[in-house]
Amino acid sequence: MKKTVSLLVCLLLCLNLNTQAAALSVSAGYACVMDAQTGRVLYEKNAYQKHSMASTTKIMTALLALENASFDEVVTVSANAAKTEGSSIYLTAGETLSMEDLLYGLMLESGNDAAIAIAEHIGGSVEKFASMMTERAHSLGAKNTAFQNPNGLDADGHYTTAYDLALITRAALANPKFAKIVSTKKKNLPADSDSNARYFSNHNKLLSTYTGCIGVKTGFTKKTGRCLVSAATRNNVTAICVTLNAPNDWNDHTVMLNHVFKTTSAQPLILKDMVLKSIPVKNGTSKTVELVAADTFYLSSVAKEDLSKVKLSYKLPSEVKAPIAAGTPLGQVTVSYDGKELSKMELLAGVTVDYREPPEPTLGENFRKFFLEFLHIR
Repeated sequence: MKKTVSLLVCLLLCLNLNTQAAALSVSAGYACVMDAQTGRVLYEKNAYQKHSMASTTKIMTALLALENASFDEVVTVSANAAKTEGSSIYLTAGETLSMEDLLYGLMLESGNDAAIAIAEHIGGSVEKFASMMTERAHSLGAKNTAFQNPNGLDADGHYTTAYDLALITRAALANPKFAKIVSTKKKNLPADSDSNARYFSNHNKLLSTYTGCIGVKTGFTKKTGRCLVSAATRNNVTAICVTLNAPNDWNDHTVMLNHVFKTTSAQPLILKDMVLKSIPVKNGTSKTVELVAADTFYLSSVAKEDLSKVKLSYKLPSEVKAPIAAGTPLGQVTVSYDGKELSKMELLAGVTVDYREPPEPTLGENFRKFFLEFLHIR
């Protein structure tokens, strides 16, 4: 069952947001700003045109690694990985590292050698892993993206769009391990018998200069230009910014993020302990029990938005049996926007309902039961 939350939609419609901001001026040839929660595009400049993406490629490399390997898997570095050109964490052939350590080297130091080691470990070959990357991108809706390698070195047929890269980043940030890695500023790896000591420092200076920044990845080649994907959270709004071929990318992202946080707000759609539903109780001291939200859910919104796209759907039993303790999970509510799930939350019993012995059936009820059973036998 799906239901539009009319009362709360009215609340959101009352938001007083400044939507008359002047057109943004950015240096990027291609740009996209996306609301991480709903996937809405908040700003775009040539966002659907294809372009290469340099080391921002590694966002998909990391996501695929996290989806197909555990942190503690041991990876043996091949000679092919060790000789990879460009930015490096200086891997040596035969060296072994955990997948976790390789991912930190991949995302903080942009290790091209780490990318190859990861690809060979998971896909068996760079070519197979690149094919897996493309397939995964398409499954996320990034249809105008194709990968030829896991590190972003220039190659024919290796491209994305600013919009597609925002979609990929949105999916990656939903993975807690990815989010932790890309928000890490520094990482020390002590030496052991199988690997050298290493010190990683995140190249994304917005983590230190922009309040609320939570990642994500830098990139550069002479052919592609400067590329940057960033994300920041303020007041329950999270924005993802993508720029490709941006000579002044740090400033671009500051301008775009500032614009988002001036024009976008988040309001509580569901409050913790808010009564959302009630269901019948069998043999209880009360005939029904109210179901309350287990947590608070904030919905980001911009002015004049069509909030009819916001819906709640419920998964509930037809009835429950007493006794029921307050706080017992009895159902679920799902929040969706434009048909896409944003959050799923448990619904809890709002109060305790004790058991009550059912009354003895009357003579008439006994006769009715006998009569029905007789007809059934006949």
